Amino acid sequence: MYIIGIAGGTGSGKTTVVKKISQVLPPHCAAVIPLDSYYNDTSEMTPEERKQINFDHPDAFDWKLLTEHIKMLKNGQAVEQPTYSYIISNRLPETIHVEPKPVIILEGIMTLHYKKLRDMMDLKIFVDTDSDVRLIRNIRRDVVERGRTVDMVLDRYEKVLKPMHEQFIEPTKKFADLIIPWGGDNKNGIHILKTYIEGIVTNVPPK
Repeated sequence: MYIIGIAGGTGSGKTTVVKKISQVLPPHCAAVIPLDSYYNDTSEMTPEERKQINFDHPDAFDWKLLTEHIKMLKNGQAVEQPTYSYIISNRLPETIHVEPKPVIILEGIMTLHYKKLRDMMDLKIFVDTDSDVRLIRNIRRDVVERGRTVDMVLDRYEKVLKPMHEQFIEPTKKFADLIIPWGGDNKNGIHILKTYIEGIVTNVPPK
């Protein structure tokens, strides 16, 4: 089994990179594990306490459960991936059954942050995009998909996203084996990555 970690800031285009990679791989060959599914269980918190959660801080994630699940997959065991709702800021009762596959892609803003998890990866990727582009993408997503106003998005960016990115996400770039500038717009970078992964799946060393 080959474990690939793909990290990058919010709005960097990492999800687009993952989708483009997945499109060229047979369904039975790869599974994508989103880091967002592993936010902590907040069942014991009040609704007001949940509103105070900083989703862009490492402490928001259940690293222990995620690491355990990756170990199980590597050992050929299926896992029940949690599902998370931003609306209630908690996990949902439903889980997603994930079978072990030749390639496991772990994607999220802090995928390269936790050392125990990072050490299990065979390939570490950081999707790097300018801050102004990431901000524009955040505004478009949050206004359209999450019902926030532009002022709300800008306030959150200034108070949370930007400082958390600089403190916890940007530093993980140094752990990456490969840095892809401009995310999903970097056709050459994605093509090289897809060719490499296809080579792994077909047991043909990439040239």
